[in-house]
Amino acid sequence: MRLLLIRHGQTPSNVIGALDTAVPGPGLTDLGFSQAEAIPPALSSESIGTVFASSQTRAQLTATPLATRLDQEIRVRDGIREIDAGDLEMRSDWDAIVEYHRASFAWVEGKLSERVPGGEDGHEAIGRFDDVVDEAARVGEETVALVAHGQMLRVWAAARTGSTPEFAAENPLHNTGMIVLEGAPDIGWSLVEWHSDPVGGLDLVAGVSGGPGGTAAARE
Repeated sequence: MRLLLIRHGQTPSNVIGALDTAVPGPGLTDLGFSQAEAIPPALSSESIGTVFASSQTRAQLTATPLATRLDQEIRVRDGIREIDAGDLEMRSDWDAIVEYHRASFAWVEGKLSERVPGGEDGHEAIGRFDDVVDEAARVGEETVALVAHGQMLRVWAAARTGSTPEFAAENPLHNTGMIVLEGAPDIGWSLVEWHSDPVGGLDLVAGVSGGPGGTAAARE
């Protein structure tokens, strides 16, 4: 099975660098809509059988052009929403971003009891994402697209492919960036590609890409 993990397009909260993780959350900026429209032609060579999106509005809006091209309904699942920022919600200061990263990147090396202050621990976040991937595998399609969120995708993909926290931290996932995995839940996953930049080629506007370590990739 081929799994395309695609981050949503740009949102107003991305522009200000805020940890915006509530459901349903914001929509897309004009650039975000353009990024979403650029996904289908960029993935025209992929034989995508099913499209999943999170319960957050930005993911569904990003998935819509792709699902429309494929003449499919989007399978909306809460399990692939962004990692809950808890007490850090809507903060954009450096301390909040560092703490959000510290807790969630710890899950990559198996420290699942680490918890985002007031938010989720790794058992909860990784577990709910696993459940949706398990469902996607049961669909039986060769290739499945999951449109979700920067930090959740980075952490889950790194954890399930045996990558290190350092690798995940050093490789951001900008709006409509994509991680490609191959495998299955019962045999494990291999990392095929990690596209930090938008798959459709539409770059971020000035001021959005963030500071050291790709911090903007977590600022949902």
